[in-house]
Parts: sequence; structure tokens; C-alpha cells
Amino acid sequence: QLQASGGGLVQAGGSLNLSCTASGRTFSGFAVSWFRQAPGKEREFVAAVKPVNGDKHYADSVKGRFTISRDNAKNMVYLRMNSLKPDDTAVYFCGAGRPITSSISRPSAYYYWGQGTLVTVSS
Repeated sequence: QLQASGGGLVQAGGSLNLSCTASGRTFSGFAVSWFRQAPGKEREFVAAVKPVNGDKHYADSVKGRFTISRDNAKNMVYLRMNSLKPDDTAVYFCGAGRPITSSISRPSAYYYWGQGTLVTVSS
């Protein structure tokens, strides 16, 4: 029901736009998040956008570089990634759920997940 796309290979300092497409139901009432997972590491919170007020939350590691946005009419969420670093290399996943604010960075708070998209940043 969720599909992440837009990953690829980019040089350090470059930019990528990721998209999360929802199908089968509307996700306008859900918080949608981006997480990432590098080889051998746990899934890590990147950013989330809430459904009603559109509040946005970011991991400290991406603040000022990444921007999350949503288009409820298209049932899509985006992640604009600027000033990419090799440490940003990972598979990026989008998830949907109804977390309370204190749980917004926890993978367990989301119950819809899509297949990820690989982002590789070369130095």
C-alpha cells in the first residue's frame, strides 16, 4: 500500500527527491514518516509529517538538509534531500500510522510500510 521511489546514486553534496505513493486507501488521516536503514544497522527515524496540522519532525542528523512534505490530494509524501553525505547512504522506507508525538520516531508506531528505495551517496 506504500511504495517509496526516487533513490539512486549521487555524489556528496548533491540532492535527491524521494516519493512515497499510497494506494488502496487514503492516508490523509495518518502521520507519514521516512525511516532509513543502512547495512548492519537498525532502522533509523528521518522525518515525519502529521496529518491534520502538518507538523513536521526531523532527526537531528538531517535538520536543515531534508524537507518532508505531503500532498493529500495525490496521496503522496515527499522527502527532499539536499547536501547529501556518505552517512546518508541507506535504504529509505516510508511508513504510515497514528503515533503520539512522543512516539513519532519509533518504527513500532507505524503499521503500514512500503518497500524501500536505495540511496547511495559517494564521497
